[in-house]
Amino acid sequence: MDPATAREQALDAAEELFYGRGVQSVGMDDIRSASGVSLKRLYQLFPAKEQLVEAYLERRDVRWRGRLAEFVARREDPADRVLAVFDWLEGWFGEPGFRGCAWINAYGELGAGSERVARQVRAHKEAFRDHLAALVAGAGLPAGLTGPLVLLAEGAMVTAGITGSTGPAAEAREAARHLLGTVRPDGRPPSAAGPDRAGPGRTGPTEPDAVKRGR
Repeated sequence: MDPATAREQALDAAEELFYGRGVQSVGMDDIRSASGVSLKRLYQLFPAKEQLVEAYLERRDVRWRGRLAEFVARREDPADRVLAVFDWLEGWFGEPGFRGCAWINAYGELGAGSERVARQVRAHKEAFRDHLAALVAGAGLPAGLTGPLVLLAEGAMVTAGITGSTGPAAEAREAARHLLGTVRPDGRPPSAAGPDRAGPGRTGPTEPDAVKRGR
C-alpha cells in the first residue's frame, strides 16, 4: 500500500470513528483495525494521535465549507443566500449520524490541551465567519450583521447536536430573516423559502454520506 492510499484510508477511518464516538474514546489500535493500515505505518504517517486529529479536521473543513458554498450559490437573490446557510444547516442536522459540529466537539475534548486542535477549530470558525461576512456584504447589508448571524448559526449547531433535532436551524433562520428584514435597503424581508429550502439532505451529497465514504 503506497503512502497516499494509506493516509486516505487512515483518515477515512479516523473521521468515521472520531466523529461517531468522540476523539478520546478512539485509540490508534481502533484506527488500525478500521483502516487496514498497520500500526507501524500509522505512526509513520502520524507520529502522534494529535496529528491525526488535526489532519482529520483539516480535511473535513475543506469538504464542509465547499458543500455549504455550493448550496448557497444556487440562490439568485443575495439576501436569500444569507438565509440559505440556515437551510443547509437544517438539512445537515437531519442526516442520520449527525452528532453536532465536529470542531466544537473536538475543541470540547482537546482544545484546552492541544494547540494543534485549537488552531484547526479557530481556523474553521474564522473561515465560516468570513463566508457569512462575504454574503452579508454581497447583499449590501451592514457588516455589523455578521456577528449576530454567526451566533445564530453556531447556537443552532450546538443545540441541534444536543437535541438531535433540526428545529434549531429553522428557528435560527426565522430569527435571521427578521434581522435582515429590519435593515434591507428596500424594506422587504428576504423570501421565506427558496428553491433549495429542503436543505442538502434532499438535494445532493450530504455530510454524513461523505463521512461514510471517507463532510
